[in-house]
Amino acid sequence: MTYDDLMAALTEFDLPQQVTLKKIRARHRQLVRQYHPDRGAAPDNDKIRRINAAYKILNEYISDYRFDFSKEIFFEQYPEERLQEQFYGVGLWGEKG
Repeated sequence: MTYDDLMAALTEFDLPQQVTLKKIRARHRQLVRQYHPDRGAAPDNDKIRRINAAYKILNEYISDYRFDFSKEIFFEQYPEERLQEQFYGVGLWGEKG
């Protein structure tokens, strides 16, 4: 897989560069339902193949991804928790309570 393959898969799914696994799976289900011939759509076997190939690429990328559970990354994902830790127990004028 190349970076261009990954970007093409995101484009096929019409997804942004930052997306959750949950949204990828939901989008895949939506696209398959939309283009499936049993749902009344005109049979477009090429589109279904492209959707499934894109899903395979995205799934492969995600399964090989190394997640970072460091405190810095956690605070980047949840900035309100950083504020809570930084200011918990601090009074109105900055003194420890």
